[in-house]
Amino acid sequence: METILNIRNLTKKFGYLTAVKDLSFSIEKGNVYGILGPNGSGKSTTLGIVLNVVNKTKGSFEWFDGKVTTHDALKKVGAIIERPNFYPYMSAEKNLDLVCKIKGVPREKIQEKLEVVGLYDRKDSKFKNYSLGMKQRLAIASALLNDPEILILDEPTNGLDPQGIHQIREIIKKIASNGTTILLASHLLDEVEKVCTHVVVLRKGEKLYSGRVDQMVASHGFFELRCKDRDKALSLLRESHAFKDLKEENSTITAFLNEPMEAEAFNKLMFDNGIILSHLVKRKESLEEQFLTLTGD
Repeated sequence: METILNIRNLTKKFGYLTAVKDLSFSIEKGNVYGILGPNGSGKSTTLGIVLNVVNKTKGSFEWFDGKVTTHDALKKVGAIIERPNFYPYMSAEKNLDLVCKIKGVPREKIQEKLEVVGLYDRKDSKFKNYSLGMKQRLAIASALLNDPEILILDEPTNGLDPQGIHQIREIIKKIASNGTTILLASHLLDEVEKVCTHVVVLRKGEKLYSGRVDQMVASHGFFELRCKDRDKALSLLRESHAFKDLKEENSTITAFLNEPMEAEAFNKLMFDNGIILSHLVKRKESLEEQFLTLTGD
């Protein structure tokens, strides 16, 4: 599979602060990647470096297997790394017309991209009259005018209401389904879980995980149980190799599985050892739980 972006041992320091530390990962064509981490984890700095708006301290990156210069590669990139900024008293169509002239793109692309983001019926409305969500969608349309091979978005749903968030997510999915590679930075776990195929987890500029989203959450799950003889149950679970961790909260025991086990087999195990369960639920660890485990927060 073609590598669109390859980052090797990237480091960025601002004085005594290390914003990005020895970061390495690759972006393969046709996937949706999320850089996930809390505010201040180095997400925006990383995007700024690969877009040539922030100078790196150490390390390297290359676009499209290093076959083209960064300057030429960025002609194949669409990016939104700041709040949408258009002329407020010009219509959406006229703003995009101006972008077409700057990028050397045929203005026939305007209708196509406005339809992608659901704004064609508002093409004659002034930018200043757009809601925040509409402004963000117009920015995406602008970034798509040159038919980029990769679209880069920094916190694309930041500040939006639930309807606006949903609209942006659906647009991202639509763009990805047409073969465009997407790289987005977000601190929202739900966003990454719903739209991304791959994720890079950062904390204080360091990579904690890089890989597929579904593999990150591919645990065997856990049981939540309650019973009268809690001490006996805990003793049995601690002796079993099937469980890697146990937690107690109020009257509920949470037993994290080390290997596959169905609820029926678990119930039988407890019953055969004289423990009657009054409550038993099997659950799967969410991306949020995996993220909190990784970040230790």
